[in-house]
Amino acid sequence: MHGTPLYPPDFTHYRSVNPQAPRGGQLVQAAVASFDSLNPFIVRGTAPPFIRWNIVESLMARSPDEPFTMYGLLARSVETDDERSYVAFELDPRARFSDGAPVTPDDVLFSYELLRSKGRPNHRSYYSKVAKASAYGSNGVRFDFAEKDRELPLILALMPVLAKHAVNPATFEETTFRAPLGSGPYVAAEVKPGETVILERSPAYWGRDLPVNRGLYNFDRLRYDFYRDVNSQFEAFKRGLYDIRFETDPGRWKTGYDIPAVRDGRIRLEEIETGMPKPYSALIFNMRREIFADARVRAAMVELFDFEWVNPNLYFDVYKRTASFYEGSELAARGRPAGEVERKLLAPFPDAVLPAVMDGTWQPPVSDGSGRDRESLRRALALLDAAGWSLDKGTLVSKASGKPFAAELLVGTKDQERLALAYQRMLKRAGITLEIRLVDNVQFEARKQTYDYDMVPYIWDQSLSPGNEQAFYFGSAAADTPGTRNFMGLKSPAADAMIQALLVARERSDFVAAVRALDRVLISAQFSVPLFHTPGQWVARWRKVERPTVVSLSGTLAESWWQGS
Repeated sequence: MHGTPLYPPDFTHYRSVNPQAPRGGQLVQAAVASFDSLNPFIVRGTAPPFIRWNIVESLMARSPDEPFTMYGLLARSVETDDERSYVAFELDPRARFSDGAPVTPDDVLFSYELLRSKGRPNHRSYYSKVAKASAYGSNGVRFDFAEKDRELPLILALMPVLAKHAVNPATFEETTFRAPLGSGPYVAAEVKPGETVILERSPAYWGRDLPVNRGLYNFDRLRYDFYRDVNSQFEAFKRGLYDIRFETDPGRWKTGYDIPAVRDGRIRLEEIETGMPKPYSALIFNMRREIFADARVRAAMVELFDFEWVNPNLYFDVYKRTASFYEGSELAARGRPAGEVERKLLAPFPDAVLPAVMDGTWQPPVSDGSGRDRESLRRALALLDAAGWSLDKGTLVSKASGKPFAAELLVGTKDQERLALAYQRMLKRAGITLEIRLVDNVQFEARKQTYDYDMVPYIWDQSLSPGNEQAFYFGSAAADTPGTRNFMGLKSPAADAMIQALLVARERSDFVAAVRALDRVLISAQFSVPLFHTPGQWVARWRKVERPTVVSLSGTLAESWWQGS
C-alpha cells in the first residue's frame, strides 16, 4: 500500500511460517457460536468465517508479515499506473477450481458483478467504485476506477473468485448448507447444521507449492465444532476434544488451567505478542435511538463505567484500558497532540474534535476504584442535568416528559452478561435502569446486523493499514445499511472526510496523519464505552500440534500450524 514490498520477486515463503512443516493429520478447532449457512458472501444467515479463506481464493494473497502488501495467488502478475486509476491482473493458467475446471477471467468478472449487486455491503461499496470491468488478452482482467482510491487495486486483489458454472445467481442470496465451489486448499466434506463442519484437503489443489502457500494449510483435515456456551467449550478443551484455544477470559487464564495436562506438559500455555493495533472493545450506544442522541448522555454513561473497579474485581487486573481505535500503534491519537497536517485536515470541521482530544491530553475517565466514586457520579449527573435529565427519588427522569431513563443492553455470551451486570449496578447509582438481554448466538447476530438494540458489545479489529473498510465501520452511508459494522449509526462529515483523506494519501506520513485525525473524530463522537484489551494473544495448545517460532504481525495463525510428533 505504501513503500516497497518486504519480499523480493523470487521469494519462496513468508518468514512467519515453517516451510518444512510436515503435512498430514487433523486439526480440531472450536467456537462458541452456531451457523445456519455456509455462504459467507451474503447478508442473510450466519456463516462460519473459515469458509472464505480455506475454500474460496482471491486474485492475490495478503502478506501476514506486512501492514498491507499483496503477492500473487490466482493472478500471476498485476499492473497499475502511478495514479492507481486502474488495475489489471493476468491469471495463472494453472489455477483450477476443486472440480478441475480452470479459473478464467469470466469467473472473475462474474464474481465482481454478482457481489456488486447481491453481496455483503462491503463488497457492494468497494465494487461501486469500479467504472468498467473487462477481460483482455487470453487470460487477463482489468478494472478501471470511477474515483480516486489508492487502496482499490489491493482491495480488488482480495476479491473472492467464485465459479460461474457452479453458482445460480437467482438463489445466491438464500442461505444454504452447501459450501461454495472454490479454488482453495480445502473442500467441505461433512456438515452437521449448527454443530460441526469438516473440511478436507482438495486432492489436486493447484496452488500448494506457491510461495504464498508454502508452510501453510498443513493439515489434511480441519474440523470445527460449535458450542453453545464458553464453559462447555472450555471443558471440551480440557478433555482434549479440540487442539487450540485462544483464551480471552483473564479468570480462566489465571486459574482455569491448573490441570494435570498443563502440569505434565501435554498442554502448553503461551503469551504471544502481536504487532497490530489492539482491538477496540466497547459497549456501543445506538445513536439511532432517541435516548442516545445527545452526546452529553453518552459522555455521562462513559463516566459511570468504573474500569478501575472492574479490572481487579472481575479480570485479575490483567487488562489495559483502551482509549484509541488504533491503540498501541503509530496510528493512535491518544497522548499525541495533533500535528500540522491533522489540523489542516480537521479545519473544515471545527466542532468535530474535543479540545482535549486535539491537544492529546484526553484519557478515559479514571475513578478511585472503590465502585462508589462520588466525583465520577457528580460529573455524570451534571452532564445528564445539562441534557435534560434529573434525579427524582433515586430514579433518573426526563425533565420534559417525566419518563424514567431506561435502556437495554443486548448480550450474546455469559462473559458479556457478567460485565453487563456490573455496569448495570454502576448506572443504578445515577438512577439509570439498564435491562440486560441475553440471547442465543443466532438471535444476537440477527439483531446486531439489523441494529435492533439500544446498546451492544462489539470489538473492532484494526490493521496497520486501515482503508476502505473504515467507511464500512464508520462512514455515514453505512449507518442506514443493514449488515455493516457502523453499529452506532454514526453520520459524521468529518469522519467521512478523514476516511477519504487516508484513502488518497501517497506517503506514509500523510496516511498516518489522516488515520490519527479520524481517530480524534471517533473518540470525540463518544458513541461507545471504551473497555480494555490484553497485551497480546493467550494461547493454549495440546502438544500434538506445533507452531512456527516466528509469529506474524497478527500473532500466531492456525493455518501455519502442523501435526507434531
